[in-house]
Amino acid sequence: MHVDMMMVLGIVAGLAAIPLLGVLLRVLSVEIEDGELAIVTRFGRVDGRLDKPGLHFFPGRLLPWVQVKHVSLRRDFRVLENIHVNDARGTTVVLDLWIELRIADPEKALFAIADWDRALTSLVAHAAGSILSNREFTEILQDRRELGERLRADLAQETARWGLAIEHTMISKVSLLPEISRQIAESVSAQLERAKAAIEENGRLSVAELEAATQVEVSARVAEAKARYPQAIGRAMQALGRTPTALAAYNELYALNQVRPHRTVAFRGFGEELTSTEAAMILAPAAEKS
Repeated sequence: MHVDMMMVLGIVAGLAAIPLLGVLLRVLSVEIEDGELAIVTRFGRVDGRLDKPGLHFFPGRLLPWVQVKHVSLRRDFRVLENIHVNDARGTTVVLDLWIELRIADPEKALFAIADWDRALTSLVAHAAGSILSNREFTEILQDRRELGERLRADLAQETARWGLAIEHTMISKVSLLPEISRQIAESVSAQLERAKAAIEENGRLSVAELEAATQVEVSARVAEAKARYPQAIGRAMQALGRTPTALAAYNELYALNQVRPHRTVAFRGFGEELTSTEAAMILAPAAEKS
């Protein structure tokens, strides 16, 4: 019985020791994940680094003057919203920037600057204002890719001192303040109204010019026709003069027409009513043939 009790106590003690060993192992070791490393410092100075993924036995971390700082080497990104800059006309432009980066030098990222995240925000705002200040709003909209590359090059020079590598920078959104957007919309609307009025006025002027030109052309043709009309009548009368019978018939028709000028008098056989002038025009060719 005594032996059995000892065995049970031993098993219980063994089971209780497993979690304790796990905790002790975790306290005395450092776990490094893939894509990161750990910087070991003693009394605030860099004493080494652990960069191989896995579990590293490191009992020295229990010492109060020893610290282990994990640094991720994976590619990361930051989205900086509502950055206000002034364009070439002094208009306030609101930008959203997407920045892709990674830590290239872990020691600089930890010790060269106190808080590179906050410093990056200030640096981006300053660089964006410097680069975009000589561009108008429409140019910023059209050249976002080019301006993003210029911004990346400008940031890379400064952030290299912090141990950061800027991989890519993109202007993801460009907008204006609400009151400025409203003013621009009203200005554009007024310009469209003026353009519409100008187009309508130009159309009216073009129509008037076309009507005037047409009237001049019609008047010239009518005047030319009126000038040729007496000549045609003269030739017809000369042709009738060569045929006395036709001339006598025409004179009789003309005399009857003068008696009642409001009516049309015609010879039989024409098939329709003719004025005296029309009859002369028809009889002249017939007289010439006879």
